[in-house]
Amino acid sequence: MPVRPATLDDLDAIAPLFDAYRGFYGLPRGASASAAARSYLGERMSRGESIVLVATVDGADDEGDEGAPLAGFTQLYPSFCSLELAPILVLYDLFVQPDARGRGVATALLEAARQLGAEAGAARLELSTAHTNLTAQHLYESRGWQPDEEYRHYELPLR
Repeated sequence: MPVRPATLDDLDAIAPLFDAYRGFYGLPRGASASAAARSYLGERMSRGESIVLVATVDGADDEGDEGAPLAGFTQLYPSFCSLELAPILVLYDLFVQPDARGRGVATALLEAARQLGAEAGAARLELSTAHTNLTAQHLYESRGWQPDEEYRHYELPLR
């Protein structure tokens, strides 16, 4: 399954996947939500604030054909770990088109993210998923991801 870094030329192809990903988590869909999702994604990519990897459908070349249909994407945010004095990557979004599921797309995206992190000298990759998303949890654990049993995750909603 070919996976490559996305460019801004891919934005129109990624935006519907990003919108569907957000819909999976119960966020509004429709024209205005889709436009807002596209804008957000475009800003992150153009500012270098995130790294987006895309998987193309079977048959696309390994170098990545920017015109090939996308089977899925993942978005990672660079961050840092003060305790390890090293960079980390936060894998925040991972989505595979429903008709491409079960074909190794998510596995290929996770492996590409792992390689990217290793090449960048990251201490680790982090992710979180819904407690009820057992399918994702099984996938992550089958690929060597481990639940954090040392630290409890908290958040402070600001809006």
